[in-house]
Amino acid sequence: MRTYYSLYSRLLSKQALYDAFRQVKRNRGAAGIDGQNLSAFEANLKAELSCLLTELKEKRYQAQPVRRVTIPKADGGERLLGIPTVRDRVVQQAVRAILEPIFDGDFHPSSYGYRPGRSAHHAIAKAQLFICRYHRQWVVDMDLSKCFDTLDHDLIIRHFRRKVTDGSVLGLLRQFLSSGVMVGHQYETTTQGSPQGGVISPLIANVYLDAFDQHMKHRGHRIVRYADDILILCGSKPAANNALKVAAAYLEGELKLTINHRKAHLAHSREGVAFLGVVIHTRFTRIQEPKLRGLKAKLKEMTRRNTGENLSGVIRRLNP
Repeated sequence: MRTYYSLYSRLLSKQALYDAFRQVKRNRGAAGIDGQNLSAFEANLKAELSCLLTELKEKRYQAQPVRRVTIPKADGGERLLGIPTVRDRVVQQAVRAILEPIFDGDFHPSSYGYRPGRSAHHAIAKAQLFICRYHRQWVVDMDLSKCFDTLDHDLIIRHFRRKVTDGSVLGLLRQFLSSGVMVGHQYETTTQGSPQGGVISPLIANVYLDAFDQHMKHRGHRIVRYADDILILCGSKPAANNALKVAAAYLEGELKLTINHRKAHLAHSREGVAFLGVVIHTRFTRIQEPKLRGLKAKLKEMTRRNTGENLSGVIRRLNP
């Protein structure tokens, strides 16, 4: 396995930071704790990037705490987001641009979340392939409880260190992880997790969970994973029960994560397997009813007659 010793120098150029800002701008997003939004940052872009570049060169850069935002979930729970400042998002994106190509090529082929050129549609298609063509119709359906919020910091660094030994880059990762969070006006330390909302958090989660993917592969299990949504596809019910035990032991024992046992279950494809907004059956796939109702409501709103928008404009919004 190739090891990368000297990566920090790749950050130390105006072009690297400018490219990172352009990606951050494409992703949009709200202001962090300093109240500075993307427009304000861009209005003084040259000075902002020059300041960041100097701080990085002199090893004076310090990530700021993220801003806590709470989003209600469909099941009545809450999703906790952590919004970094724009300047921190730029540095995170620059680091991600260096690290992602190093790790992504070796990720498990059935990992689809937050990866270049991959999507939920690809994950669904792979699950359909296993079920319909290869007759792996007993399925373990599971997800992880508060996955991003409970990633172990030492394990994160250990997984990155398998390929990256540049202490300065690993130091930046440590900063992103331990910068803390502002909940209103109250500062809270972060001893675990990588905030949802952080630019580099999806890569961190994929590097972390790839250890699980590879463990299951070596044990002969077929999986499809999209972020923390996991399917294990098996040829029989006993095999599925065994796969669930193997997965739980590794996720909760080795990776210190928590399976959502209320949702984890075995299903046969003749009854339907819910995954990423669809239900996969042995011979067909359909959209889940809540998703379908939401889609119909959105289409109805977008095609109202009293919007005053001409037909070509409506079509462009429906098919951007």
